[in-house]
Amino acid sequence: MGASTDDPWGRSFSFDDIATAVLDDRGIVLHWSRAAADLLERTAEEVCGSSVCDLLAAPSRGRCQGRPRRTGIPSTGRVALCSRSGHRFEVVFRTVPMEGSSECLVLALPAEQLDMWNQDTALVRALFAQNRIEVAIHGPDLSTERSNVASGVPGGSSGLLGGRLREVLSPQNADEVESALRRVLDTGVPLIGWEQRVRAPRVPDGQWFLSAFRLEDAQGRPTGVATMLTPTTARQRDHQHLDLLHEASERIGTSLDVLRTSQDLAEVLVPAFGDMAWVELADAMFQGDEPPKLAGAGLWYLRRAAIVSATGSVPSSLLQPGKPVPPLPDPPVLRKLRCGEIVLASVQEAREQLGPELAPLFVPEHGHSVLYAPLFARGLLLGAVVVWRTEYPDPFVEEDRKLLTEIASRAALGVDNARRYTREHRAAVALQQRLLPRATSDIPAVEAAGSYVPAGGGAGIGGDWFDVIPLPSLRVALVVGDVIGHGLHATATMGRLRTAVQTLADLELEPDELLTHVDGLVQQLAEEAGPAQRDAVGATCLYALYDPVTRQCAVASAGHPPPVLLRPDGTIRAIEIAPGPPLGVGGMPFEVTNLRLEPGSVLALYTDGLVTLDGQDIEDGVSRLEDGLAALCDGGGSPSLDGVGRSLLSRAAEAPSRDDVALLLARTRALPEDSTAVWQFPADPAIVTEAREAVTGQLASWGLDHLAFTTELVVSELVTNAIRYAGGPVALRLIRDNVLICEVSDPSNTQPRLCRARWTDEGGRGLYLVAQLTTRWGSRYGRRGKTIWTEQPLVPAAE
Repeated sequence: MGASTDDPWGRSFSFDDIATAVLDDRGIVLHWSRAAADLLERTAEEVCGSSVCDLLAAPSRGRCQGRPRRTGIPSTGRVALCSRSGHRFEVVFRTVPMEGSSECLVLALPAEQLDMWNQDTALVRALFAQNRIEVAIHGPDLSTERSNVASGVPGGSSGLLGGRLREVLSPQNADEVESALRRVLDTGVPLIGWEQRVRAPRVPDGQWFLSAFRLEDAQGRPTGVATMLTPTTARQRDHQHLDLLHEASERIGTSLDVLRTSQDLAEVLVPAFGDMAWVELADAMFQGDEPPKLAGAGLWYLRRAAIVSATGSVPSSLLQPGKPVPPLPDPPVLRKLRCGEIVLASVQEAREQLGPELAPLFVPEHGHSVLYAPLFARGLLLGAVVVWRTEYPDPFVEEDRKLLTEIASRAALGVDNARRYTREHRAAVALQQRLLPRATSDIPAVEAAGSYVPAGGGAGIGGDWFDVIPLPSLRVALVVGDVIGHGLHATATMGRLRTAVQTLADLELEPDELLTHVDGLVQQLAEEAGPAQRDAVGATCLYALYDPVTRQCAVASAGHPPPVLLRPDGTIRAIEIAPGPPLGVGGMPFEVTNLRLEPGSVLALYTDGLVTLDGQDIEDGVSRLEDGLAALCDGGGSPSLDGVGRSLLSRAAEAPSRDDVALLLARTRALPEDSTAVWQFPADPAIVTEAREAVTGQLASWGLDHLAFTTELVVSELVTNAIRYAGGPVALRLIRDNVLICEVSDPSNTQPRLCRARWTDEGGRGLYLVAQLTTRWGSRYGRRGKTIWTEQPLVPAAE
């Protein structure tokens, strides 16, 4: 056999892969291993006793004679064999003479397998010989078994064999890296190009990419993890800067909240750019006002808006968010910031310029490099952003300063937009609050509590409103409405509609007639608006009129959700009404729904923002409102409506919706039956005396004799006018509550007028006399005829 000059046996192989045979000095096979039988597909019975040359492929038979040892077979070489199936392949072999015998042991391995092992070994040697890539092998417990980090000896011992990763990596990221490698070891999923700030022994500090994969034995069982650390290149750093700019442009400015925008800026910079960052803004910014213009040295009134640390916790020694920045000296850093310059400084410079008292508030522990960047927008210095590097080993360089310049300029616009929105939002909220009534009302007809939550998430203030309007004869109008759109124009429209509803309610119109008049007003407002805004003028409204004397409630809706009624017995339901079109559509009638309310019933009027939170279906929202109202009022007694309303609106306050939310809760009351007296009289002048006597007797039974004379005069004048100008029948009703109410009803629709009679006139002084004797008076129209009413205070008899 021909022998190879190279010795391929300086490697380690698995014995299971090596075919062995024992030959005598003539080349006769004496023993044949299992691996040899598998390789040549020939059993020991077939081979033993035959010459080894019979196993060679035909072209190799002539090479069977080579440089022999005692057996006549070469010590090493490469030869072609042929299996039983005719497959031809090469093997590398080696002969080992048996001590004290003429026999020899032959070991053979397929040449292809040996070549692959040689390539694998060359690759591993090359990796461990690198000085710009750290290669390490870690055992199942992640201890270091081999590393190329050594004293100039590739593949040698690093002095860390058997140590843990925290001895190879910096303690700041050892735990995180160990967790990642443990996942690789457990799952077998490799980790490729994980960007980390790694500090490794004898390897330059900086930004590195970590890759790891699991090592397995021949049976596929994990034996450890191999890791490689490769440093980032200049091109990779450029890509990182572009990625950071892209993230800053996408994230900063998406919120219209000053604090949220400041927090987003700090979070973008940490940990991608530095280990700690904070944003400080002028104190006026938090209220939406412009910061004062700084012409030179002086106090710079700042407040810390946000702070972020790569470790997740901010040391208590540093100035915390929301705290005002103490008066600072006038160091060069502040002077440069006021001029719009970004300042790069070391920790020594920062400490020297701040002084020993202020340095602990502004210099983090282990901080070694810092960048100060002003936030300029529209010529105003809004504040500053400060970025520190503590565990990140590399100091800031000129490229970092340029990058922060661009990020700060974009962030300043976002902060200023948030400030301007805060100012406009605050003005709109103030206007809205001024236009809304008092939150609580306590009148004879109802106890009421209203709540309002403005829209959040940048939607702006809208035109939701509620109202409680006391009316004559102890009646009350409950109103809730929602103007289309958001912003100041919606708030202004809401103010005009609320005023119109109040005015029309004071005319004591029926709910359907009142909504018809308001509908006409909205159409007029749409005509006054420009063509582009004409379709955006509209509103919905619900108007409920409750009379505590009759306990009747009349409800009409203009495209508004139905009210929810909670009865004293605990049953709750949404009132079935026939809603008309929204205000501004025109040409469609409104229908009135009448229902009788028991005393102690709770009526809930709301806008759709309450029942469409998170985009839910309005029916589901109404069901949730019913459940919440029933649960809050289930404790017995009469819970505070103000507290119930706040609880129902708590979800809207926690997660601001895109729409305003208004809620009005009203607990009804009823006048006792013995507090009213009603009479019917024919159209006969003689009954005026009967009317006076009936009133006098009723006042005496109520203990109001001191009002008898005045009330007699009022009743006499009103009944006389009704008989004279309207005919009969005439209805007279007295109502006693916190005032004494006298009502005279007749079938005429003629509006009485107050006039001043001349001294020669024989009549015309009746209404004037009534107006002088009462605190107020008026008239309202019904389905048939009209009612004239008066009010008198219930003053004590002694007065």
